[in-house]
Amino acid sequence: MKKIFFFAAIAAILSLSACKQNVDSASSTDNASVVMDNIMARKSVRSYLPQTIGDDTIQALLRAAMAAPSGMDVRPWSFVVLKDKTNFDQIFAGNMNLKKYQEAAVVIVVCADTTMPKRNGVDGQRVPNRIWRDDMGACTENLLLAAEAYGLGAVWTACYPFENNMPSVKKELSLPDEVVPYCVIPVGHHDGTTQPKDKWDESRIHFERW
Repeated sequence: MKKIFFFAAIAAILSLSACKQNVDSASSTDNASVVMDNIMARKSVRSYLPQTIGDDTIQALLRAAMAAPSGMDVRPWSFVVLKDKTNFDQIFAGNMNLKKYQEAAVVIVVCADTTMPKRNGVDGQRVPNRIWRDDMGACTENLLLAAEAYGLGAVWTACYPFENNMPSVKKELSLPDEVVPYCVIPVGHHDGTTQPKDKWDESRIHFERW
């Protein structure tokens, strides 16, 4: 009788374990679907409705941006959040994207510190950071994906390294010498007409070698 009870208990444990694995597997699949759907839904939205965005949402976008990977964990990013459009003509003088910025609920200037602390150096000593561009691309994409997840429209507009875009932004926003305005991201509500592009191209994939 004890043997029967023992084997029944083992069978029950194995059954529960199998059920848990199935649940975990389904949960992982669901999570993957949510992430993949969001990535594939991201699009460049260039016009916006006259609606505001709450500060909590803006903070969530910036939190996502700061979750990006960073070489040697330097985290060269900083952000200037612009909601007051009074001085946009001066900040973005000559920028072809000015109309987008004026329509957006918020404009986020993504800034990069081009230096980093010297390893094993004197406290406060800084040297050029050769890989800051990689980090900035990652944090910008995170911000765009977060905007998509919140049902907002956004677009990556270039600033660095274009000399016709950078000087006024750097001057009007009082950026330090070592900091460059990497890009400008207008964010706002959109009417849903812009659709994502299908960029899948199997010919770009190579296995083992080119």
